[in-house]
Parts: sequence; structure tokens; C-alpha cells
Amino acid sequence: MKNNIKLLFAIVILITTSCKNNTKKEKNNTQTKPVEVIKTTINSEGYQLLKTKCYACHNPNAKDHDNLLAPPMAAVKRRYKRQFNTEKEFVNAIVNWATNPTHENAKMKNALIEFKVMPNMQFKADDVKKIATYIYKNKLETPSWFADHLNEEMLQIMENK
Repeated sequence: MKNNIKLLFAIVILITTSCKNNTKKEKNNTQTKPVEVIKTTINSEGYQLLKTKCYACHNPNAKDHDNLLAPPMAAVKRRYKRQFNTEKEFVNAIVNWATNPTHENAKMKNALIEFKVMPNMQFKADDVKKIATYIYKNKLETPSWFADHLNEEMLQIMENK
């Protein structure tokens, strides 16, 4: 068992080290571009709703993790896609959360510690459904520091085991 943990830890360190080297090169070349370039349907109603209703707090252009009011939407998508396999399950879970954000209803328990429970914004369920469908089907704008943040979290998890 210990050998498996050591092997897993070595793999994580290897991946983290290689990712950090690549990230440093990208940061040097993209100082003025804080968001990863993506191809999406930016004219869709879901995207427009996402920008106007969600990005005020889940800002993909935040300078760093400490300048957010809520986790990046890329992190929300990542977490919900791990738990909800189908589009229908994913969309329903996002709608349930955004229309009734409670501590008990939260899927991102670590985000609760850092950001607390999202205020009830009185979103229309139909609008949230369009946003959630867009999130599920499209690659989201990702903060430039997001990959490093995920690597740091993984290392902390491995160290605590």
C-alpha cells in the first residue's frame, strides 16, 4: 500500500513539475492574455446569460485565486462533470444549486470553506438551464493560473494522506 502511495505521489510530482515548466513559458509569452483562448458559441443565449449573471462573481479574468468572489466556472464544471455523467443530470444539478443555494445542497464543499454559500440570486430556472446547458456543452474561459492552482490542491491532498 505504501509503495502504491509513493508511486502515485511520484507521478503527481512528475506531472506537476512538467506542468509548471510549461505554465511558466506560457506566462512569459502571454502576460497580456489572462484567459486561455477558446472556441465557443459566444453568440448563444446561454453564453450571454453566463457572462451577465455568473461572471461577476465567477470571473475568468481574475488576476489570481485570491481575487475571486466564487470559484471559477471552469472549476464548477469540472466538479459537477465528475459527479453527473449525463447532460440532463448535470443541468438539473446546476439548476437545483443555483435556484436554491444552501449549505446542504452544495457539491463543492471546499468552496464553501473559502467562499461561503452562494447568495440566492433569484435566478429564473429557465435561464439557469440555458447557462448550465452551455457550460456542459462548451469549453469555458479558464483563468491563466487555474492549472497551477489545481496542481497545488493535488499536492496538498497527497501530503495530507
